[in-house]
Amino acid sequence: MSGFILRHLSRIGVIAGMVLFSGVASAQVTEGYGFAAPGGYGLKVYRTDYSLYPFVQIYFRTFDTEMRPLENLTELNIGLMVRGKSYDVGKRQYGVQSIRQREEATRSVLVIDASGTMGKKTKEEVKSKVGSSRGNTPFDETLRAAIRFIDSKRPQDEVAVLAIRDTDQGYELVSQFERDKDALARRIADIRAGGKKTRLYDSIGAALQMCALSSQGSVVSGGNYVVSCSVIVMSDGKDEGSSVTRQELMTRISNLSIPIPIYALAYSQVDSKHFKNLEALSKNSFGIYFNLGKTISEMQRIVEEIQDILQSDYVVTFRSYLSVDGQKHNIKLGLEYPSGSGKYVYNDSSFEAIQTPSVDKVKELKQKLAEKIPERQDKNPYWEEGNVPAPVQVPPTGPSKWWKFWE
Repeated sequence: MSGFILRHLSRIGVIAGMVLFSGVASAQVTEGYGFAAPGGYGLKVYRTDYSLYPFVQIYFRTFDTEMRPLENLTELNIGLMVRGKSYDVGKRQYGVQSIRQREEATRSVLVIDASGTMGKKTKEEVKSKVGSSRGNTPFDETLRAAIRFIDSKRPQDEVAVLAIRDTDQGYELVSQFERDKDALARRIADIRAGGKKTRLYDSIGAALQMCALSSQGSVVSGGNYVVSCSVIVMSDGKDEGSSVTRQELMTRISNLSIPIPIYALAYSQVDSKHFKNLEALSKNSFGIYFNLGKTISEMQRIVEEIQDILQSDYVVTFRSYLSVDGQKHNIKLGLEYPSGSGKYVYNDSSFEAIQTPSVDKVKELKQKLAEKIPERQDKNPYWEEGNVPAPVQVPPTGPSKWWKFWE
């Protein structure tokens, strides 16, 4: 366990929690559901950036039947069409990278249920007097998991925190989007469970609003560019007195122009009948539902898994040869997995062919991309049916596979 976690978990009874954790067997966690057919997979384009035109960057998320990301994708897995014409992968006019190795930032909003029931122990725990000094309630484990989530993020990634509490809005803004791990951990450790009502839907709605506002605009300067936002909910799923209904919230999620996945950790020491609320919200938002039941010791492992998922998105960068006209042009992104299987799934997007600002930063970034994707003299990146495929040019730098030209 890292020094970061040890410093901050001590504030919420970490010693008792570590003793209890060591004596609990691994849980059978019910998780995942399919948007893809059994044995299949899918992809979802959630952002297309053309602020460095003629270079266009397409950000997308992949998933299998359990909504887990596909691993180790290369150009051989990805097909690209612009205005209905297929790019020839052998001409090396587009490349694929994992977000994990890039500078772009992700954002997440933690929604923590701070109602009074979350701070209660079971009757069995009270009788056995286990963890009598705080340390084994659902709420305590929630705070530990939240801090572990913070510890698992990259330096450029940002996290905001909402606590469901008895306020006029139904929640307390514990932290705006923040990169500093220590600052976030201090604020999380100070949250206390004591709310009488759980306005769950209002709180999730506020988290979605924070994400929606953060996704607006386009900034090309590396780590300042936020490419995705997600919501992580830790609750028993019970809603009391929200101003919006579950159906209204579901409709709002369905109408989002950019998907905001909800990752829900459902747990309760008292009653699980409200878990279906969290399951429905996760399923409708391309997120994942984790049913922990009473096995709260699994929470820290699961939040690390969520962080891994958030960092497993991909970006396709390609050079466009369309003239600047200010018009929208269609893109179709295809995914074949595994490579050579002959089975593609597609998702659509679009970009505008625009003239970029003549500023030094933009020029610098475009020059770097031009070195990776040099302009073809014939200005033809497309596959020509009936022609001999373009020869594969092996880089002189060593044994790395030719399609890994980003490396």
